[in-house]
This record gives sequence, C-alpha cells and structure tokens, in this order.
Amino acid sequence: MTSLTNAQRRAVSIFLLTLALAATRFATEVWAAGAFAIGKCGAYGQAFDYAGEADALAAARKQCKGDCATTVTMKRACAAFAVDMTNPCGPHGYAVKPRISSSLNAATRKCYEFGGKECVIRAWACDAKG
Repeated sequence: MTSLTNAQRRAVSIFLLTLALAATRFATEVWAAGAFAIGKCGAYGQAFDYAGEADALAAARKQCKGDCATTVTMKRACAAFAVDMTNPCGPHGYAVKPRISSSLNAATRKCYEFGGKECVIRAWACDAKG
C-alpha cells in the first residue's frame, strides 16, 4: 500500500509541476504587447510586455519627451527606431519585425531610404517572445 501512495504522490507532484509551467507560459503570453511612440527630432517613448496594446500605447506616449504623433505596436516582436546623427530632426526610420536583428536592419535601411547620411539606432525593444 505504501508504494501506491508514493506513486500517487509522484503523480500529483508531476501534475502540479505541469500546471505551474502552463501558468508561467500563459502569463508570458498575456504580457506580450509593446509600442513605440515616435516624434520629431529623435523624440520617442517605448513600452513593452504590457497586458494589451492600448496600455502599451498609452505608456509609450506618456514616456515620449516631445510631439510623438507616430505610433507602432508590437506583439511577440521587436521594434527599432533609427535617426540620422548628422540631422536628428531630419530622416528617421522604424520597423517592427519578429526578430531584433531584422528590426534593427529594417529601421536603419528606412532611415537611409528617407535621405539619412549617418543613420544609427536610437532605441529598440522586444516584447515577450520577441
């Protein structure tokens, strides 16, 4: 009878461990929204790992130290913002991609496409799973 009790204990322990792992994954996926607010002269605000896009957008806008009229959201992704070092109030680029390397490259490329001479990454962020 003792071996049956030990087997039951192990089964319950495995079940509880499985529930704990599932809850962790669920919590990570729930907190997986982010946003960038982008403005003039290199101004930006960023937020990541929020419960929803609306909360992330509000936090990004609040963090912006300027007129940030452009907003982008990310969910399980990464975003990057590039500006031209020679003229921070001039060309800029931004991108949202599944991987950080892709978003950094795309934002820099966009900055050059819009006339940037020395484009650099000003900010980047990834939300959960990005």
